[in-house]
Amino acid sequence: MPEWPEMEHYRNMLAERISGQPIMKVQVTRPKSINVPVDEFQKELVGRVVWFVEHRGKMLIFHLDNGKRLLLHLMLGGLIRYESYGAEEDGKPDRTVQVTIGFPQGELNFIGLRLGYIHLLTVKETVARLADLGPEPFDKWLTFEKFKERFKGRRGSLKTSLVEQRVIAGIGNCYADEIAFEAGVRPDTKLNVIEPETWERLYHSMHKVLRNALAQGGYMELPLTNADTVTGGYNDHCLVYDRGGQPCLRCGETIVQEVLNSRKVFYCPSCQKDR
Repeated sequence: MPEWPEMEHYRNMLAERISGQPIMKVQVTRPKSINVPVDEFQKELVGRVVWFVEHRGKMLIFHLDNGKRLLLHLMLGGLIRYESYGAEEDGKPDRTVQVTIGFPQGELNFIGLRLGYIHLLTVKETVARLADLGPEPFDKWLTFEKFKERFKGRRGSLKTSLVEQRVIAGIGNCYADEIAFEAGVRPDTKLNVIEPETWERLYHSMHKVLRNALAQGGYMELPLTNADTVTGGYNDHCLVYDRGGQPCLRCGETIVQEVLNSRKVFYCPSCQKDR
C-alpha cells in the first residue's frame, strides 16, 4: 500500500499535470469504486476545474472549483496512471481501468480499485472522513514533545503504533521498519521501555527516512507514466525492509524477518537494540 512518500510524490507529479485544468470527461467501469451513482458522478465532475491536489496520510484529495473534493485511497493493489494525449511513452498498463478522468492534455486513470476508492465529497464530509487521522509527519505543529505525546499511554510495540494512522498519518510497514533501523531500535520494542534519547532519535529518523524516500520516489514501483523513471527508486535503498536473510548493509549481520501482529517486520539484531 502506498505510504507518505509515495502519495506526496504522486501529489507533486499530478500538480504539474492537472492543477488548474478543467475536467473534460469522466468514465466509470466499476460503480463500486465511487460513492454516488455514475451519472451523478459524471454530472458533478465534467466542467469542474481541479484547483490543486492535497495529500493527507495515505490519501490524495483533489480540490474542485465548486468547493467539493475527490478523495482517493488506493488501498492494496490500486494505482494511478496519467496518459498524455499523443505521447507514445505514456499509456495505461494492461489492466482494467475502473475510473478515467480526462483533462485537455491527458487523462488520469485509476486502476485496480478493488479495495480502493475515489469518492466525491463535500468539505464537511471530507473533514469527517479524515477526522480520525493523526498529524502528518512534517506538520509544523508536530514538535518533538508533541511527537512523544502521540505515543503516551499506548500499549504494544513501536511498529504497531508507528503504523497506526491515528497516531501519525502516512507511515506503513516499510517506513516503520526503516525508521526503527535508522533510530537503532528494534521495531518490536515495547513502548514503555523506550528510553528518552531513543524517542529523540525516532523523531529525527522519521523525518530523515521519509525525506530520503520522497526524493527517490518511494519504494513502490508504480510509475505514474511509462516515462516515469523516478517512482519506486527507494526500493533499491531500503536498509532492512523486505531484506530478510540478507546481510545488513552496515554491519554484515543477517537481517531478521519475523511476524508481529500479523505484519512482517524486518530488523538487524546487531544494529538495533530493545531500548
